[in-house]
Amino acid sequence: MTSYLRLARTFLVQIAILMTNPEETEVVNEEVRLQKALAAAGVASRRACEELIVKGQVKVNGKLVTELGSRVNPAVDKVTVRGVPVQFDTTRVYLLLNKPAGIISTMSDEEGRPDLSSFVTDYDRVFNIGRLDAETTGLLLLTNDGELANQLSHPSFGVEKTYIARVVGEVNAMSIHKLMSGFELEDGFIKADRARVIDISKGHSLVEIVLHSGRNRIVRRMLENIGHPVVGLVRKQFGPIHLGTLKQGHIRQLNKMEIGALLKAATGKPSRPPRPSKKRA
Repeated sequence: MTSYLRLARTFLVQIAILMTNPEETEVVNEEVRLQKALAAAGVASRRACEELIVKGQVKVNGKLVTELGSRVNPAVDKVTVRGVPVQFDTTRVYLLLNKPAGIISTMSDEEGRPDLSSFVTDYDRVFNIGRLDAETTGLLLLTNDGELANQLSHPSFGVEKTYIARVVGEVNAMSIHKLMSGFELEDGFIKADRARVIDISKGHSLVEIVLHSGRNRIVRRMLENIGHPVVGLVRKQFGPIHLGTLKQGHIRQLNKMEIGALLKAATGKPSRPPRPSKKRA
């Protein structure tokens, strides 16, 4: 009985402490100097961030800020540097995977087939942005940023994806025109944003096709519709992010410039692709 009373007394004391110290129960959002917040986000050194502010290259919530004494709340305020959004949340993870063939674009496959989970053992609760079918290789983005993932996946934001397809037969100008002018498939009208022939050799063609649709197996279905079945398909670009020199089966984190470009693409505004990174996992 004595032990029970002691535990009860301890519990009541803890409750009283929490009631008198509400800051223990919630995260308090604090304002900090703008240059400090930018430096902490990895934009540049504190001194360089001060120069960016003075030169009029920083906006807070859409308004130009040039005063070094300005303060921001990183949890609330939207800050851009030279038009590129800054991500202050250090818990966000943005990854690029060069997906091999035979991998299902899901974190857990009910049928026990090889999935993406083996590539992200060092990261918690990340998921893929969009999908590539099992036999398509190349660029696949993964993140724990749900809002960004939803925006990038929605066709209304117009985020373009670039594919290189090896197809049967020699693709001519008429076929390219048909891809770009569009046609009806079983699930509706579709057309490429851009398309071109890269090479023709030994009865096969290499075709680059750019589109913002995310429909299932859409590139394969489009090329088969014009009489050129796909025998190999790789995605080399997603919005402003390039596959670069990352080897197949490798994964890496996006750098700060790539994250900023991706955040800008998610707003529906065009963003110049950052220079591809050569760093590999």
